[in-house]
Amino acid sequence: MILDDLYKTVLSRKGADPKSSYTASLYYRGRNRIAQKVGEEATETVIASVNDDKEHIMSESADLLYHLLVLWADANIKPEDVWNILEQREGTSGLVEKASRKKEF
Repeated sequence: MILDDLYKTVLSRKGADPKSSYTASLYYRGRNRIAQKVGEEATETVIASVNDDKEHIMSESADLLYHLLVLWADANIKPEDVWNILEQREGTSGLVEKASRKKEF
């Protein structure tokens, strides 16, 4: 799966020279910067969606997924951990699943 391959690539950039790689520069700048980039890309995806701009929705979605994978790698979360959660939720009503979660915020 392309996301698993991309995760391996971003994971391999941990500890690399920040001048040699954009991904390494994100790790160097820390979790707050990585999270900020996830938020920026999510917002850009929303704007593209509201503007009904299919090309930009796809492009911004790719950017969002990339930055999300960098965040996961920084937090030592493997994609399969997330895939397992999705698999556990499969077949469960979204409303039921959401109601079963503890309120965190």
